[in-house]
Amino acid sequence: MNAEADFLELADAAFAEALAEALDIREHETGDHSKRVACHTLVLARHFVTDPHQLRQIYWGALLHDVGKIGVSDAILLKQGPLNEDEWQEMRTHPEKGYRIVSQISGMEDAGEIVLSHEERFDGSGYPRGLRGEQICLGARLFAVIDTLDAITSDRPYRKATTFEQARDEIVRMSGSQFDPAAVQAFLTEESALREMVVAKCMLPTIADETKHLIHTLERNKS
Repeated sequence: MNAEADFLELADAAFAEALAEALDIREHETGDHSKRVACHTLVLARHFVTDPHQLRQIYWGALLHDVGKIGVSDAILLKQGPLNEDEWQEMRTHPEKGYRIVSQISGMEDAGEIVLSHEERFDGSGYPRGLRGEQICLGARLFAVIDTLDAITSDRPYRKATTFEQARDEIVRMSGSQFDPAAVQAFLTEESALREMVVAKCMLPTIADETKHLIHTLERNKS
C-alpha cells in the first residue's frame, strides 16, 4: 500500500473513531461503548475470518453500528421512559440512516452493511428488512451477541449493570431466535477472554494492542 493510500485509510479510521465517540457522548454513554463492542466483536470474528480487510470491516461496522441515531431527535434518543409507537417508528430508522452515512466513507462498504443489518434477528423478526439466518451478514450476526453482552453488563440511566453470568444465560436462551447458534458457540468458546474484557471494559492497553496485533499478524501471513 502506498503512502497516499495509507494516509487516506488513517484519515478514514480517525473520522470513524471520532464519529463513534461523538455519538457515545450524545447518548451519555460511559466507558466508550462503541469501542468496546467493536473490540469484543473481533474476538468472535477471528473464529470465522482470517482476512485482515474483512476483520477491519467488521471492526468499523461494529464501531459505527448506531451512528444513524445522529438523525434521531434528542427527545426520543434521550427519553428516560418507554417509547410510544410513533417514537419507535423514528428510532427504527437509525440502521438505514447509519448505512447512508457509513456507505459513503471510502472503503467501508462492507461495514455499512453491518450497520444496516445490526438490528436484524436470526429468526427474521428484526428490522429494517426482516432478514433471517445467513441472509444477515456475518459481522452483524456476531455483533448482535456482543451488543447484548455489553448492554446487560453495563450501567444504564434506568438500571444498573448485571452479571456476566446473566448475560451469558440470556444469550444462550436466545440462540436460534435472536442469535446465530454459531455466533453463540464462538461466544461460549471465548467466555473466559470476554469475561476479562468485560471487567476491563476493553480499555486496558494490552487489549487494544492485542486487537491491533491480531490484524497485523494476519496481514503479514498473507503477504
